Amino acid sequence: MAVFLTKQSKVLVQGMTGAEGMRHTRRMLAAGTDVVGGVNPRKAGLTVAFDVPGAEGRVGIPRTVPVFGSVREGIEATGADVSVVFVPPAFARAAVLEAADAGIALVVVITEGIPVHDSVAFNAHAAATGTRVIGPNCPGLITPGQANAGIIPADITGPGPIGLVSKSGTLTYQLMHELRDIGFSTCVGIGGDPVAGTSHIDCLAAFEQDPDTELIVLIGEIGGDAEERAAAYVRDHVTKPVVGYVAGFTAPEGRTMGHAGAIVSGSSGTARAKKKALEEAGVRVGETPTETARLVLERLAERTVPRNGVRR
Repeated sequence: MAVFLTKQSKVLVQGMTGAEGMRHTRRMLAAGTDVVGGVNPRKAGLTVAFDVPGAEGRVGIPRTVPVFGSVREGIEATGADVSVVFVPPAFARAAVLEAADAGIALVVVITEGIPVHDSVAFNAHAAATGTRVIGPNCPGLITPGQANAGIIPADITGPGPIGLVSKSGTLTYQLMHELRDIGFSTCVGIGGDPVAGTSHIDCLAAFEQDPDTELIVLIGEIGGDAEERAAAYVRDHVTKPVVGYVAGFTAPEGRTMGHAGAIVSGSSGTARAKKKALEEAGVRVGETPTETARLVLERLAERTVPRNGVRR
């Protein structure tokens, strides 16, 4: 099984004919994702040819992907249930609203620099229509060996028992690489903007219900209280082991660091405060990505050691 994205997912790419859309559509196809169409009203009716590489450098099978004039047309023609948004910030709100109104199940918003009031508007509308939004300003999500929706490199890990949820794109990649010999069920990059469609808690709940996820890695960063809320959720609702990492232990207070949401005011939102909250909920927290990976290996090893004949 997987979280949010499976081999059966049918993906539309809003903005596929732009430079970034083309580049990452090719990479998604190479990862085995069933990309069934692009969306661009000005290029509706065209098809785009992709030279998709095969595994280990072998020659792949060329793919042609149709372009539709709207998300609704794409859904009606292909049965698409996922959309990946690569449109510029000024058009992102309209793109997400269009996808939600068309009844898409999942929208992955890669675009960064979207005004906060636009994110508030489209997330509220998506929630009202039953559409899940991941992002904005995120790397997307990947179920290794099945499908990839976004910009996460597909060749740095394989399938396995770890579920990963992260605010940071680059830390998502690093932990995937550090734990590549173990593998992942699904990796979700939720983005670091102040307003996000999917939270740590949403992913924790999904991983808790996924029988193929044995351990959860939670990556946060300074600013806000998302990690503290996640800690409370872990304490009350999660039975699986959780290992955490909070980026920003050396960040100066009162400065925005990278993501728009990563700003610390006084003692609120510091890495130390988040680490304390997570550890009080039973989460083991590393202070570097490498230490976090080591804690994951230790926790997995503990689960494989029988106690009174019972595997934990």
